[in-house]
Amino acid sequence: MSLLKRLEGQNNQGDIPSINPIPKRKFSHHNLQGIKKRVHKILLDEWDSMSLTRVNSSVFQEELRLELEKAINRVLDEEGQVLPRVEVGYLMEELVDEIAGFGPISNLLEDPGITEIMVNGYSKVYVERRGIIEETDVTFTNDAHVMHVIEKIIAPIGRHVDESSPMVDARLPDGSRVNVIIPPLSLVGPVITIRKFSRDTLTMEDLIGYGTLMPKMASFLQACVEARLNIVISGGTSSGKTTTLNIMSSFIPASERIVTIEDAAELQLKQEHVITLEIRPPNIEGRGAVTTWDLVRNSLRMRPDRIVVGEVRGGEALDMLQAMNTGHDGSLTTGHSNSPRDMLSRIETMVLMSGVNLPDRAIKEQIASAIDLIVHQERLKDGNRKITRITEVAGMEGETITLQDLFVYEVKNREHGRMAGEFRSTGIRPGFLDKFYQRGVSIVPDWFE
Repeated sequence: MSLLKRLEGQNNQGDIPSINPIPKRKFSHHNLQGIKKRVHKILLDEWDSMSLTRVNSSVFQEELRLELEKAINRVLDEEGQVLPRVEVGYLMEELVDEIAGFGPISNLLEDPGITEIMVNGYSKVYVERRGIIEETDVTFTNDAHVMHVIEKIIAPIGRHVDESSPMVDARLPDGSRVNVIIPPLSLVGPVITIRKFSRDTLTMEDLIGYGTLMPKMASFLQACVEARLNIVISGGTSSGKTTTLNIMSSFIPASERIVTIEDAAELQLKQEHVITLEIRPPNIEGRGAVTTWDLVRNSLRMRPDRIVVGEVRGGEALDMLQAMNTGHDGSLTTGHSNSPRDMLSRIETMVLMSGVNLPDRAIKEQIASAIDLIVHQERLKDGNRKITRITEVAGMEGETITLQDLFVYEVKNREHGRMAGEFRSTGIRPGFLDKFYQRGVSIVPDWFE
């Protein structure tokens, strides 16, 4: 008899005596994990590895539920237990998540309101929701349980993690970025950090609606992309740099050839002529790595109109600057920094990481002539993300690169944990407006009022 029919029979028996003279024991929450483990083991023992590779198949999902029903029936009969219908549903869903999904964090991955998931060992799981980090009631059974989920994440893409190689970057099937670090480097057990991939591509209208920038800033940035300015989007971790890069990249005309270079492919460009490149980490022997630097150099031989680099963080900065100075106008990238000025200092440091022996002034001149605009983004203490500076790189004065803010966000007050402020134009007209004229891009006088 199927499990569902058996439960229906129990619910409809009324006062009819049980056919079985030996009464079955009531279900106890204490035994739930034991039943779950036994059912899980039965399935792993009876299904071959080829069957378990079809986890994304809808046919597999149906087969899995049927097999789970049989296995639950079998375990309950062997233990002489009665499981309430509600508990059957919970147990079924947990086991489906365990086998076809990513265990306890499967529901968190499905929640569109969550942007980041942080597993700090088996007993603590945090999420970021609306820019605020909060602890959840989700837990794993033990460290081995976390390691099992890690293996499910990294195995399909050929990655490996163990004590000799305790760190790994990976991505989920939907493109979400994953970082894993395990003992002995982590003293709290296996740690998983997942930056979720947005299923819906955000637009500039969405950013305006969220209060990330004001409309005149948005139209100005669109015009800057169309005028082929070289733009760096700077900011701290989780400030929204990649989202802004993706939106600004969508303004590149469809007629242009675009090469994107990323650690993990996140950009969702809608143009037809896009070549997406992704770095490759070293294999188990430590060989075969392909870095961002390698891909930037190679992209210069691919006749790109635009080069979009997900993030510059090393010696590739020099090749990026040279590309911007030698006919690849309109390139875009992001970088970690605390301010536009700090972004320039970090780029100087990255150029030195390339090993090329250049005088400081020569590096600064390269930067000043290559980069036109820095868009600085921050995540405020209340979780809101704001573009706090749009800054022109105006050139050199002596040994210093000069910057001038075109738009700023000013915090006016802080009440009840919320931060209120306003965007404003500084009234400065940028020196690169001649590029707008040359490329036929309209200028709206209201931008600079």
